[in-house]
Amino acid sequence: MRLIGFVVAALALSGAAVAQVSNDWVEFSAPDMSFTVSFPVVPQVQNTTYQVAAGRSVPAEVYSARTSNGIFTVTVADLANSGLQENAVIDFAVNKMSAGGEVKVNFPHRIYQVYGRQMSVAGKDGSHSTIAMFDTNGKLFQIEAKVLPRGNDVDLIRFQQSLIFDRKLSNRSQDTINAIKQACANSPNRPNNPAGLDDPRCAQK
Repeated sequence: MRLIGFVVAALALSGAAVAQVSNDWVEFSAPDMSFTVSFPVVPQVQNTTYQVAAGRSVPAEVYSARTSNGIFTVTVADLANSGLQENAVIDFAVNKMSAGGEVKVNFPHRIYQVYGRQMSVAGKDGSHSTIAMFDTNGKLFQIEAKVLPRGNDVDLIRFQQSLIFDRKLSNRSQDTINAIKQACANSPNRPNNPAGLDDPRCAQK
């Protein structure tokens, strides 16, 4: 109880907040970072550095929680003064997170008007990870749920799908968003709001 109280107090001082959303999950909100996510337990926060390009690391905050079956992490890396382009940042993140495992999924992903990538990686040790990354608002947001061997995949999906950005955030112009929608308009699946031009739902059959 003392440790949990200390962590909650530290989060409050940083401008973040936690709220119970079920008997065993908590909603974590970081208004200064413009995101909300649900963790299985109250997360810990660490200031560190994070590699975003070959030989290049930037300041980052890592929010993480661990259970007996999995590890749940949100990393927010500061790209403001990096001079790095979005494609380079995302491609490096994809390669980094897929190292040492087998990529099962690598699709475009979207949360409201923030576009990025999502991945599923099978580890050689029998673990299974889902990862999503977004370059927006001068930051790299990377969410990862890693379920250990014989762990519960439901927790993995629940964690990643709980990530929400401030609705005011967007990393695409309205013209670009309209062009993506138009390019997918003739797909048999006719996605209403596709995540990108390579969204599998946009495939022409």
